[in-house]
Amino acid sequence: MKRALFFIILLIPAWLRAQELYVSTEPASNMPANSLGLRVTNRFFKMEAEGVTGMRIEPELMWGISKKLMVHVAGLASNQMQPSIEWEGASIYAKYRFLSKDDVHSHFRMAAYAKGAIINNPFAPVMREHMRKPYNNQELDLEGGASGVAGGIIATQLLHKLALSATVGYNRFMNNTKDKRPDDMPANAVNYSLSAGYLLLPRSYRSYEQTNLNLYIEFLGKANTDALSRSQYLDIAPAIQFIFNSTTRLDFSYRTQLFGDMSRNVFNTFTLRFEHNIFNISTKRK
Repeated sequence: MKRALFFIILLIPAWLRAQELYVSTEPASNMPANSLGLRVTNRFFKMEAEGVTGMRIEPELMWGISKKLMVHVAGLASNQMQPSIEWEGASIYAKYRFLSKDDVHSHFRMAAYAKGAIINNPFAPVMREHMRKPYNNQELDLEGGASGVAGGIIATQLLHKLALSATVGYNRFMNNTKDKRPDDMPANAVNYSLSAGYLLLPRSYRSYEQTNLNLYIEFLGKANTDALSRSQYLDIAPAIQFIFNSTTRLDFSYRTQLFGDMSRNVFNTFTLRFEHNIFNISTKRK
């Protein structure tokens, strides 16, 4: 009985933040301190130039160092830039929550994040036999597109079962280890997002074993700021999420462009993600 009560008390914060576990972005809230998360993300996308379906696999390890600081380390492998799935590189992400105003059924939080990636992809794919049109891509990212660094600010407001979050950040792209970034590809970009999550089920909590059902809608934008590649887009990404036993998570998301003038090789992405969290990994007092 005491052990069950301990886990319930430990996981109450996770229940209250369930609708903040966005699929395409991170909230200002952190995972619980002294916890580990294991995540595998699969992304499937139609590549416009080649007319084939690409896939990217992202295994990820997450560590809640303290209630204010967490770190992600991810690997990347895909067939986006070559005919077969190959190892692309790795990234590291850190987030520090510097502001928290908590109430019983609401809170407002702000955090700063930084990310770095080392990518081994070429900047243009190997020419394939049935390419539909010449490859022209102005979209770079740190998830397989280019090596570089990024940083920004996140603000998240929880209002009972609704969570709203906004992000603004700066990206600096660099040369990949396999290839030099062409001069007409962007070196600088601004990213921004607005996310909303709603806890649909359960209506009321009776046990940490209850399954959570969360619905999300996210708007994801990017603007290249270099004079030679100035362009922008805005995507929409609805998602559905299941959380089992307050520890295991399953996400389904579809992302597509609303408008923009950025030349891209991928306009639509389906995401499937599995995540499992291990709480109280050590009894050592921090």
